[in-house]
Formats: sequence, C-alpha cells, structure tokens
Amino acid sequence: MSRFVGRNRELGSLERELERVRSVPAGDAPGRAILMRGRRRVGKSRLIEQFCANAGVPYVFFTASQQGGGELGMFADEVAQSNLPGRDLLADAHPQNWDSALRLLATAVDETSTTVVVVDEFPYLVADDPTLEATFQKQWDRLLSKKPILLVLVGSDLAMMESLNTHGRAFFQRGTEMVVPPLSPTETADIVGVPDAADAFDAFLITGGFPLVCDEWPTGEPMWDYLQEALAEPTSALIVSAERALAAEFPDQAQARAVLTQIGSGEMTFSGIARAAGGLAGASASRALDTLTAKRVVAREVPLSTKASKEARYRVTDPYLRFWLTFIGPHLAEIERGRSDRVLGRIRRDWTTWRGRAIEPVVREALIRLSPIAGLPAAEAVGGYWTRTNVPEIDLVGADCGPIAKSISYAGTIKWLDSQLLEQGDISQLAADILTVPGADTSTPLIAVSKSGTTATGVVATLGPEDLLLAWQ
Repeated sequence: MSRFVGRNRELGSLERELERVRSVPAGDAPGRAILMRGRRRVGKSRLIEQFCANAGVPYVFFTASQQGGGELGMFADEVAQSNLPGRDLLADAHPQNWDSALRLLATAVDETSTTVVVVDEFPYLVADDPTLEATFQKQWDRLLSKKPILLVLVGSDLAMMESLNTHGRAFFQRGTEMVVPPLSPTETADIVGVPDAADAFDAFLITGGFPLVCDEWPTGEPMWDYLQEALAEPTSALIVSAERALAAEFPDQAQARAVLTQIGSGEMTFSGIARAAGGLAGASASRALDTLTAKRVVAREVPLSTKASKEARYRVTDPYLRFWLTFIGPHLAEIERGRSDRVLGRIRRDWTTWRGRAIEPVVREALIRLSPIAGLPAAEAVGGYWTRTNVPEIDLVGADCGPIAKSISYAGTIKWLDSQLLEQGDISQLAADILTVPGADTSTPLIAVSKSGTTATGVVATLGPEDLLLAWQ
C-alpha cells in the first residue's frame, strides 16, 4: 500500500463526526451519516481506510462494482469478514434484497460499541437499482440511525452525490456533505519534495494533486527527470491514471470523450470544439458538454464583468487530466513502442506556452483564498475577461460576485515565465485593456502576478509563487 500523506483536514472532519456518534446522550438516536464525494482516483477510499485504521472501532468497508449483479452477496461477505461484533450472523446469509441486507447489518452492530459502515461507489448501486436510495433511507430511519453507527456513503459521480442531500431526495437532511478535493499545491510540494514554490506549482500542474501520481514522484527529483522516468514506464501512474478514470466515468459515451479530447487539446469555444470533434451537430455537442460539465470534468466559464456575456469558454477542470489530454493521451502508441523520448520532446517544446494558460485557474483560486490581504482588494469572485476576438484578453478580474458582477474590485495580469520579469509595458497594456471591461474604469486597482518578479509600478499588489502558495497553508 502506498504511503498516506496529507488529508489532515479531512481526517479531522471524520474524527469529529465519529466523536459526535460517541457523545450522543442516552435516549437519542446516535447514528450519523456522511455523504462523501470527490473525483475518481482522488484518494477517497484510501482516506476512509486510513480513518478506519486510526479510529480503532469495528467497521465494515463495502465497495460496489460497476458491473452490477451479485452486490448483495458481496455485501454480506464483507460484513461476515469484518470485525463487527455480530458478523457471524451474516456468515451463511443470502439476503434477497437490500431491505433484508440492511436489517441483518443492524443486528450485527453492537448497541454499545461505535461502528463505522462504509459503502463506497454508492452511485453504482443506485444506477443498478433506482429504488435503493429510498431503501437505505427507510432502514436508516427505522434501524441504523438508532445504533451508534457512522454511515459513510462515498461516490465519484459528483453530481449524483451532491443531489442526494437535496429537497425531494430520500436522504435530504439526513447526511453531512463532505467533499474530498485533490491534494493542494502545498501538499503536493510536501510529497514530491520540490525545493521552492515555483516548482510546487509545476508539480501540481502535472500531477493535479492526485495521490497516486504524487506518490510515484521520487522525493526531491527534478521535474524533467521524473517525467523522463514516468513516461518511459507504460504502467506508471502518470500514464494510466487518466485513462482508467475516463473509462470508468464515460464507459459508453464516445461523443463526450471526443469532445473532452478536443477541449484538452486546446479548443475552448463551442463552435471550435464541435468542429474539431468531427463536425458534431450542435445538439450532439451540447449534450456532450452538458454531460462533461454535470460530471465536473469540464467547466464552462464566461467573461467576468458587470454585463452578461455569451462568449463562453470551456476548460478541463483537473490540471493532471489537462496535462494528460495534451501531452500523453494522443501519443500512447509512441509510449507503448518505446518512443517516450518523442513525447518528452513535445513537452519540453510546448511546456512554457501550455503552463502559461494552465496556471491561470490555479492563480484565480489562490486569489480567492487569499482575499483580502495587504494590498489585494477583497473579491468574492475571480475570473478573466475576453471578447469574441480575444482582443483584449485580461487574465484576472476580481469582483463582488459572478458571473455578472455588481462592482469590479481589480484587474490583473499574469506572466509565468522562468526568466522574464513582468515589465512596465505589461501594466500599461493592462491599464488600457481594462477600460473595455464593463464596470471598470481608470480608478480600478491593478495587480501583477509573476513567476520571476516585476519591475513595474502602478499596481496595488504584486504576487509571486511564494505568495500564492500561502493560499493553501
């Protein structure tokens, strides 16, 4: 098993929920439920395993399969092989439905011993049996919540898991929602052992903060050395993680995969994506984009200003998947025939340009987390601004809300180059461009974000990699 790193916040949340089960006064229903969601391969299952190991209480961990069928038998087997006090009750049990399986589970739980029950990939069960939500809700209300149980329902289908706790659904107000994000840039830096903040962001853009990819990176190894080694190994996590996640996410949705591939290769507009995906009809492209955005694999963004805009752009939300779709996925055949050197050569050639665009959403998230700090005006939303012709195109716009703001807080430019300073000309161009943004004027504060520093004046805040990394500490 790979080493477990980070996740102190998430472990703390789980431990607090478990303590609430333990501390319920006599006579009250002690059971609590958690609805946990997060992207595939983000480390949800590993987090729960670590939590259960740390908790020192009886637990059962059941993982549903995507194939369907036989789930009841596998669930009974997991309970029978667990350390629950009454596990022997299910040793020879053959429940015919989930009602009976959950009733048996309730009998296997001791009245005085706190127990953790985990159902991983819960959306698979619901897809196989649409009545399952109501079944779990019924047995939770009647039996399980009256026992000292912490029930954790886990899923990678973000939209489905998010909807579980909405009005009209069976589990409405019965569970605490918990989101497991990828590892942060700070946690990524700690794992891979990079020497400075700028290298931390490089590592984050490649790994996306996915634990399996991060754990594969030898501690302290320079980025280009790691890439050379990982690309030369066809079974490395860097190569296989994305394909496995996509195969599970879109097993029979070829159009969604085709559209995602084009977005990953750099297409951003609806018409450009549809054309590059083989001339998809508008309705087909819309369905594919709706699927991708619903699953949170792709984000739809519009220019941030005080005026509504139809100039939508699409981007891949996960940095690792964006890296993979650009540099690895299209060239798997070369890797398999031992020509990873060609793939590495393309990355070296295009890295600076690709990174310059890929860092933008990371910077925007950092600014939201940091705001307000000395010199940086408060902003509840941070986006960009562009026109149909991309003239002008502004990297950073801070506002009181989005996508349609009431007021603009600031505008900014990003220059993420290894040895080139952000210069006065960049700020002068920004000052001119901001006048085209609805809601901005000559009094709008300007900020600068630069990897290598700046010589420019006329800005209220200048941030470098070290400043941005503080957003996740």
